[in-house]
Amino acid sequence: MKLPLKYLAVALTLGSIVFSGTAYSQQTNTTQQITIKFAGRVNNQPFACGRNYKLGKAATTVTPLDFRFYVSDVSLIDAQGKVVPLTLAQDGKWQYQNVALIDFENKTGACVNGTVETRTDVIGTVPKGKYKAVRFSLGVPQNLNHEDSTLAPSPLNLTSLWWNWQFGYKFARIDFTYRLPSTGQKQHVHDEMAKSQGFLIHLGSTGCQAETTSQKPTTACSNPNKATITLNNFDPNKNVIVADIAKLLANVDLSYNQPGTAPGCMSEPNDKDCTGVMKNFGIPFGDKTPKQTFFSLK
Repeated sequence: MKLPLKYLAVALTLGSIVFSGTAYSQQTNTTQQITIKFAGRVNNQPFACGRNYKLGKAATTVTPLDFRFYVSDVSLIDAQGKVVPLTLAQDGKWQYQNVALIDFENKTGACVNGTVETRTDVIGTVPKGKYKAVRFSLGVPQNLNHEDSTLAPSPLNLTSLWWNWQFGYKFARIDFTYRLPSTGQKQHVHDEMAKSQGFLIHLGSTGCQAETTSQKPTTACSNPNKATITLNNFDPNKNVIVADIAKLLANVDLSYNQPGTAPGCMSEPNDKDCTGVMKNFGIPFGDKTPKQTFFSLK
């Protein structure tokens, strides 16, 4: 029996839907969605804007202003030691290509430069299998680092996490403010913190050669300042990656700032205030051998 044309068209359409659905199921049957969870901590306390913490060698009482960082090239490592890239979900907000933003601040308290929304997950897919470790970079890849943040897709469109075309993005922004007892001595104050004392950690590439700050560098930056983090015995269903500010600043004196430099660490190789910070990020700096302590598993 011949079907009328309109019924034949419907049948073909339904067949296409079933076929495409089957193909989609086959693809997902070979992969698994992974959610890698991060947590901001200060020793054993959850990080929170508006709280005060005693940090560093001098146990300086500080109030957080910001706590955000970019991760990229996230991978899992299987039982055979093979590094398997995590294909990030392109959500149009927190993840773009192979870059994801982790954001612990919520624009309360003194965290006025941030956003209300927070983000503590990296979401993507990998082939099904057993994995024993996680690896990621702290930073933005070279091919994306020197774009215009006002035109870039989210999460690379945050001007508060961008220096300029020449130097690119602030891979991490971890800022504090504090007040010291009056000693009668003048303290060095940078224009970013003109009304208060502060210790600012702006991790990013330096030594980037360009004619002006509004131009991209023509060669790779001499100090890329990216850290590659590998954490073993990782189970995404059980573990959380902890970013602990207290461990980052354990051997840093927040009450002192090298004269003639910005408060805290702006990733410049001549700034001795960066020595402990860079070491604990896992980034070579001066003659210090890096050994990252900032990230751990819980």
